[in-house]
Amino acid sequence: MSEQDLREQLVTVARRMQASGINQGTSGNLSVRIPGGMLITPSSLPYELMQPSDLVALDLAGKPLHPAEPGRPQRRPSSEWRLHADVLANRPEVQAVLHCHSIHATALACHGRGIPPFHYMIAVAGGHDIRCAPYATFGTQELSDGVVEALQGRLACLMAQHGQVVVGPNLDRALALAVEVETLARIYLQARTIGEPPLLSAEQMEQVRHQFRTLLYGH
Repeated sequence: MSEQDLREQLVTVARRMQASGINQGTSGNLSVRIPGGMLITPSSLPYELMQPSDLVALDLAGKPLHPAEPGRPQRRPSSEWRLHADVLANRPEVQAVLHCHSIHATALACHGRGIPPFHYMIAVAGGHDIRCAPYATFGTQELSDGVVEALQGRLACLMAQHGQVVVGPNLDRALALAVEVETLARIYLQARTIGEPPLLSAEQMEQVRHQFRTLLYGH
């Protein structure tokens, strides 16, 4: 896809993210890989007002890829640009990164809890569980480092006292996974109202992952 096509797709997916209810206000951010770096949503711009030209193109060190147009200053990138850049730099197979403040996943993250293998669909996030990265101030290298570590071998993680992050081969798949993580968090919280649910074993989860791979589940 051309950069313009990706800009249009990113704005569309950002609005779908907002409409899905997994994000609120101007929180959250999305990025997609482009040659030489990434496109990322700008800081503090409502998604319903966002246009493809508002997206910011950066290299993975945070430097603008394109000069500002005359009479149109370039918007500031999301304060979480470093997190997106570091994830893309460490995961060459990843094409899109989505961060949101979905209610139930964030509620778990506020307790520093990930999501254990209470349900077989946990495997859609790439492993036997969904980890929670330790708390760090937003926009910092410390936060980025924690997320990169929590995502090792995974497609999603929670961020303590913050929200969730997912990665995918494209923006549509990243959004679908973020919705699934939020659904799993909601089910887990509901299940815990009658006690901690029993967990699937590592062997059972590996069987699920094998079945997913066999059936190309989610592709």
